Amino acid sequence: MTVDDCARVAEIRVRGWQHAYRGLVPQSYLDGLDVAADAARHRTRLLEGDGSAVNLVAETDGGELAGWAAFGPYRDGDRRTGDAELYALYLRPERIGRGFGRTLLTEVVHRCAAARHPRVYLWVLRDNTGARRFYERAGFAADGAEEPFEVDGVEVPEVRYVRDLAG
Repeated sequence: MTVDDCARVAEIRVRGWQHAYRGLVPQSYLDGLDVAADAARHRTRLLEGDGSAVNLVAETDGGELAGWAAFGPYRDGDRRTGDAELYALYLRPERIGRGFGRTLLTEVVHRCAAARHPRVYLWVLRDNTGARRFYERAGFAADGAEEPFEVDGVEVPEVRYVRDLAG
C-alpha cells in the first residue's frame, strides 16, 4: 500500500464495515463512518508509523483496488510475543467471493511464516458467521479467548482465532 492508495483503502474499509457489520453494530455508528477521516488516519499511520505494520492491497486486472489487509506484531497490551496478528482484512462488497480475500489472507500467512512467526492471530466479531467460516476454511480456529468490543455504547463481543505456522 502506498500513500496514494489511502483514500481508496479508506473507502474499502468504511464500505466493508457498513456491509459486514450491518445488524451486528449500531447502524448509527455505521452511518457515521467518514471515508475522508479514515483516509487521513491511514496516511498518518503510513507516514509516521514505526514500520511494524504491513499494509497490502489486492487489485483487479484493471488496476482497481479490490481489498486491503494489514498485519504486524500481535498486540496483547504491553506484552509482546513473537506472534503476528492480522489487524484487518476488508474487500469491496461487490468483490466478496471472487478470491481477493483468500489471496490477501494467503499472502499475509505466507509473509508471517517467512518472518518465522510461530502463530498468527486475528479477532473477529463473534456473530460475524460469514467471516468466521472464511477464516476457518483458511486453517484458523477459535482458541476460546473472547473480548468485549464497544461500539457506540453497545457491547459487541469478539473472539480470537489462531493459526499455527510452526512446522
